[in-house]
Amino acid sequence: MAFNKTTLFLAILCFLLIQELEIYGGIHHTVEAQQIDCGGKCNYRCSKASRPNRCLRACNTCCERCNCVPPGTSGNTELCPCYANMETGDGKKKCP
Repeated sequence: MAFNKTTLFLAILCFLLIQELEIYGGIHHTVEAQQIDCGGKCNYRCSKASRPNRCLRACNTCCERCNCVPPGTSGNTELCPCYANMETGDGKKKCP
């Protein structure tokens, strides 16, 4: 008797799984993150930089790659790990 209940349970489970696969048809349902305004965020980020053009160039590159700019004019890089961990060819921090 236990074998029949187990078999019935597995059959129902397989049926539900097949229904779910048919509903989604193998299509990935992902939501893309909205692209942020890199120009505006970097203009503020670099507003107090001693070399604003250099800062803006680096910030915009980092923002486009990471889709994130830390808040404020400096620091807070822990809020954007990608931004914080990007380095130049010689191992220096790339993002201001």
